[in-house]
Amino acid sequence: RTYSNTETEGQLLNSFVQYFGDSLGRKIKRMPLIEETVLPGDSLLTLPVVIIGNGPSGICLSYLLSGYRPYLSPEAIHPNPILHTKLEEARHLSIVDQDLEYLSEGLEGRSSNPVAVLFDTLLHPDADFGYDYPPVLHWKLEQHNYIPHIVLGKGPPGGAWHSMEGSMLTISFGDWMELPGLSFKEWAASKRRNIKSDRVMPEEIACYYKHYVKVMGLQKNFRDNVYITSVSRLYRGEDDEDRSQQNEDISTQHLEMEDGQKILIKRNWEVRGYQQATDGSHVPFCLFAENVALATGTFDSPGRLQVEGEDYPFVLHSMSDFGAAISKGKLRGKADPVLIVGAGLTAADAVLCAYNNNIPIIHVFRRRVTDTSLIFKQLPKKLYPEYHKVYHMMCTQSHTMDSSQHSAYTSFPEHNVLSFKPEMKCVLQSASGLKKILKFSVALVLIGSHPNLFFLKDQGHSIGHHSNQPITCKGNPIEIDPYTYECTKEANLFALGPLVGDNFVRFLKGGALGIARCLAVRQKKKHELIESGDGGGDGVP
Repeated sequence: RTYSNTETEGQLLNSFVQYFGDSLGRKIKRMPLIEETVLPGDSLLTLPVVIIGNGPSGICLSYLLSGYRPYLSPEAIHPNPILHTKLEEARHLSIVDQDLEYLSEGLEGRSSNPVAVLFDTLLHPDADFGYDYPPVLHWKLEQHNYIPHIVLGKGPPGGAWHSMEGSMLTISFGDWMELPGLSFKEWAASKRRNIKSDRVMPEEIACYYKHYVKVMGLQKNFRDNVYITSVSRLYRGEDDEDRSQQNEDISTQHLEMEDGQKILIKRNWEVRGYQQATDGSHVPFCLFAENVALATGTFDSPGRLQVEGEDYPFVLHSMSDFGAAISKGKLRGKADPVLIVGAGLTAADAVLCAYNNNIPIIHVFRRRVTDTSLIFKQLPKKLYPEYHKVYHMMCTQSHTMDSSQHSAYTSFPEHNVLSFKPEMKCVLQSASGLKKILKFSVALVLIGSHPNLFFLKDQGHSIGHHSNQPITCKGNPIEIDPYTYECTKEANLFALGPLVGDNFVRFLKGGALGIARCLAVRQKKKHELIESGDGGGDGVP
């Protein structure tokens, strides 16, 4: 591979190693960017951890890996007496250094991951009961607990929050969106931002996350405008006679004898990608990592109906595209309604957006309005009045009723989209099999989104709860150990956040805690192994 702009290439490489150079200097004999034909050797930079994704999951994990440790506050009393007794038993230890399985035993919450429930109740005690208790933790920066890592993201720190529709309120309270060590309310007050309610705009959250990385001193670990193209397992041994085996999923490490000496053979990850420069050019790179943490979220690929005509330009799949069409006046004066497909909160946002812009609406969804799994059933009316307004219309303004009374909005419960036609018509089918053809101005399909793990072997299909199926947040999250967040089917590969079923920021922080503890324990064991003279690694202690 040849590079036309050596200065840009050098800047990228320097940015990767400028911080790590001090502690890893003896390992950096070559830069991490290599030619396609060069095989990895001990002289290349190997990082203990590479985090893919710089949203709140990646930020929180970087915070803990940077040496920040949570301790039980001296004056704190947790409202759960059993948990408080457990915390008192090891008050002198940080939560990272305690048995998370023991602490989380018996706790219940809105996450299926026990460590997520534990960390949430320590940061927001009894939040689901309506209480606003302060955290029972205080934080200390312990430099000796720093684990070298790098966080790679497509945009600025905050991830998908920077691209969300700015006119809608978040579903969670602002306090629930905050990360450890920096109160959202205090940050908003310091910035003289006028937060009128407990729920805030996505742009406020995005700004908070970006500021969090700066104020916590995490910038040195973050690289923006980075796109990952492949993450594969490599065999890091002396003998590479059979190169076809290099990308096999070898997930263990073992000791081999050489001249009577024990040599630790490691299986590291190769992370390839490119960074987009300011002039738009792509600067490729290759890094090696002992551990990879997936924190990509689920906003990469919008859900699709997989029906005929879905690729027509008048069929949209994101709120941002819909908002752009409205702002450009493309729907102004249109006689035909907008067709919105979906019964989640994003679809409800689209209904509100169209309704507030005096655009008539056809709302199609598969479920009954009485379905208890509808998200509206889980939201208190007083806290989420706008969503209950949509739900009320879904129930009372159905196509089966007098359409003259609600021409601005008509719902079609228990209907599926069969196809879109080029003349901007849609074929619907009811639960009874009856078909209808409706005319529309633009269609908006909002039925959720899925992660895009194309950079993994088999697109990550092998690491879900259901093998050989795409990873989805609800139906098929990545299967992990519930206390370490390590993939059960791939050692040294971790996942957190929506990828493991934790959609809310409140709960993704537990993933960071589980991973940080796991890596801290392994680092300690590794040091003990090296000090005892039993072996050594090709990575960085």
